[in-house]
Amino acid sequence: MKLDRVIRMFAAAVILLLFIVAIAALLFVTESALNVWDRLVEGPRALLYGYVGVMVALIVAAVWLVWRLVIRRRISPSGKTPASRLTRTEIEERLRTAEAAGIDTSKAQAELRELASRQQAGAVHLCFFGEISTGKSSLIKALVPDADVDVDVVGGSTRDARSYRWRNQDGAEILLTDVPGTGGHDAGLDELAIEEAQRSHVVLFVCDGDLTRAERAVVDRLLTIDKPLVLVLNKADRFDVEEQAALMQRLLEHLDAVGGAVARDRVVAVSAGGEVDVIERKADGSEEVTRRRRPADIGVLVVAINRLLAESAHSIDKKRDRAVFRLAADKLAEAETAYRVQRSEQIIRHSTRKAIIGSVAAVSPGTDVLIQGYIGTAMTQELCKLYGATPRDLDIEEFLNLSQSRVGRALPLSLAVAGNALKAFPGLGTVAGGLVHAVAYGLIFDALGRSLVLTLNQHGELLPDLAAKEFEEGISEYIETGVRRIAKMAVDEKPDNN
Repeated sequence: MKLDRVIRMFAAAVILLLFIVAIAALLFVTESALNVWDRLVEGPRALLYGYVGVMVALIVAAVWLVWRLVIRRRISPSGKTPASRLTRTEIEERLRTAEAAGIDTSKAQAELRELASRQQAGAVHLCFFGEISTGKSSLIKALVPDADVDVDVVGGSTRDARSYRWRNQDGAEILLTDVPGTGGHDAGLDELAIEEAQRSHVVLFVCDGDLTRAERAVVDRLLTIDKPLVLVLNKADRFDVEEQAALMQRLLEHLDAVGGAVARDRVVAVSAGGEVDVIERKADGSEEVTRRRRPADIGVLVVAINRLLAESAHSIDKKRDRAVFRLAADKLAEAETAYRVQRSEQIIRHSTRKAIIGSVAAVSPGTDVLIQGYIGTAMTQELCKLYGATPRDLDIEEFLNLSQSRVGRALPLSLAVAGNALKAFPGLGTVAGGLVHAVAYGLIFDALGRSLVLTLNQHGELLPDLAAKEFEEGISEYIETGVRRIAKMAVDEKPDNN
């Protein structure tokens, strides 16, 4: 009890002393400030304003430095205007920046050149879009009887995008584009069809029944980019009046469910006609199969097209342009992703090689820790910059510290795997010591970089806890997949090989 009282008395004395020091410091600062202010007021105005300006600048600089150090900042991987609101100037600026960074922009540039060509031609593009066997080609044949349209009873006869000229009631030139049906087995045709739909002014979405889940997803995608749409129920002659009305109601409900502002008169039921097999019974009782042509019934479709073009003539060009800018931005994003994958691999390999060299070159215990810390910081900064993230210095330090705390558990595994990997190289079957540690460090750095890339790719910023957790959870897999590559690096950097 006596000792406890002494401790409390000592703590009280320390608190009292700190209070006295704080009061004295406050009085000293106040007196000094008032003296300085009195002298500035009595002196020239230029000196007063200059002094105040310097103090304000110092305060702003201090706040900026604290903000840089403490506040987490995030720039998303795109870091740019949403693609749906892009202008030509903005997408061209993005392309110039990407091209200067060494990114392949050829596909995005091609979209802008195609758009410029269509703008100059001035024709309206209508895209017939839908799953295979819904009768898109037959509808075009019904609209343009003289067109050489490839129509086949076997679905999927259209293999590429083809355009056919048609004039509406006002005499405007319209290009009817037939694209491959979606849902087939051939790779790439679905994306070809969707891209052509984005390039067109209006999409005529053709179905032959209730929408499937895949069809609803595509309709949602087209409406999201504000694409003018006419939903066409083809082969309507297969249904009676009540069935047809029920189908039309379900189609309207699907559009409402995805938030599509599509007028009711833009959901139409038609029949493209075509040929059918008819069985005729002769007088002698025999049967004969003949092919007869069914008349097309597409009047409501023509009316819907004419009405849409008349009502939206002032806006369909702008909507088409925005959709193409978005398409170009998507292709640029794909190129950026490919570039980041390639460049991040280079950064990780380069940092891993430096970590191996640093481990081999370490001359004393503890030296390698300093070297690896420097290399880890540099690698983290490079990868964050590549993915458009600007983390705090504290975030980088926290990530490396959290990862280092997990290295202790991973190091025995890394050493064991490294030793086994080196046995695959002639003359190094019994190697031990520095080279094994070098491979272990290389494996750890490789895993560290890949876990960081995964986090940056998913979240667009450095989140120390998540990145360190990914490192801990994935290190065994990273070590197993990278062991031979890292071991070869270490052997190449072995002093005897230099």
